[in-house]
Amino acid sequence: MIDVLAMPLQTGGLDALLGPLYWFLELWSGVLTWLAKIADIRMIQEQNAFMHRAFLVGICIGVMAPLIGTFLVHRQLALIGDALAHTAFAGVAIGLFLNSVINLGVTPYLTAVVVAMIAALLIEVISEATDAYNDVSMAIVLSTGFALGTTLISINAGGLTVSVERYLFGNLSTVTPQAAAILLVLFAIVIGVVGLTRNQLLYVTFDETAAAVSGLPVNWYNRIMVMLTALVVVGAMQIMGVILVAAMLVVPVAGASQVSRSFNEAVLVSVILAEISVIVGIAFAYHLGATAGGIVVLVAVTLYTGAVVVGKLQTVYGDNSMPEMGSINANETESAAD
Repeated sequence: MIDVLAMPLQTGGLDALLGPLYWFLELWSGVLTWLAKIADIRMIQEQNAFMHRAFLVGICIGVMAPLIGTFLVHRQLALIGDALAHTAFAGVAIGLFLNSVINLGVTPYLTAVVVAMIAALLIEVISEATDAYNDVSMAIVLSTGFALGTTLISINAGGLTVSVERYLFGNLSTVTPQAAAILLVLFAIVIGVVGLTRNQLLYVTFDETAAAVSGLPVNWYNRIMVMLTALVVVGAMQIMGVILVAAMLVVPVAGASQVSRSFNEAVLVSVILAEISVIVGIAFAYHLGATAGGIVVLVAVTLYTGAVVVGKLQTVYGDNSMPEMGSINANETESAAD
């Protein structure tokens, strides 16, 4: 019975489903190498296929993390990424535990997706059922998820330490063809759902009361947002690791808010900052032999500091139109309501 239920998560069946994406990854690696030869970029020419996959994963993270993060920061939910990352760690621990104890052949990233999605819904359910603030429900879910993960690891202390460290701190070597293909699926889901529900998410983000009065199912869109956050967290966990993954949801957005005049501009600037952080961070991590997550965050914080300085200079020299965090102009609110 367990084998039947686990079939969609098992490596063999999953590889069959992801076959076309494996072909795309090979094409990406070939094109990247060809372009590097034309431009005489030796760094890319000398890299292995796993680094080409790491750059592709990083580019995807640099788009979807700040895209979702912009909504979260404006809704004062910056810490939800941290809560879901710790519960995703529990999902990884469950996958590794099942593989170690009963040799089920489950892919840890998929168990992480399942657990993170459940945790995202639990945050909303706890907040609605108990009238607790979101930070209370996030703290409960975070502590429960991390406690479950550490318990499973301690029970099966025979050989999980090295594997778990890769997920905690991020590691470029974890970007296997299967992991990269799963990330591409998550990326497509996040971009597609945001594209279809953008106006509704904007309306709920900036005027939840008015959205509810207008008949919009606010709770439904809240759940969509937290579930999308769960997908982003699991996808970014490959490179960033559980401990630092939340930074990509917050730091580029915080930097963009210092120099942007509208929500759309904030999204664009935050994506640019995130892409620079990820690409530079991965390149330095490869050459220094360090974990990518830490360097990516350091680059992102450096860019944030620069954005703060630029924002202050704009204010000093007469540009007083810069909005505060969480603000949006009236025209954008009206268009979202439509």
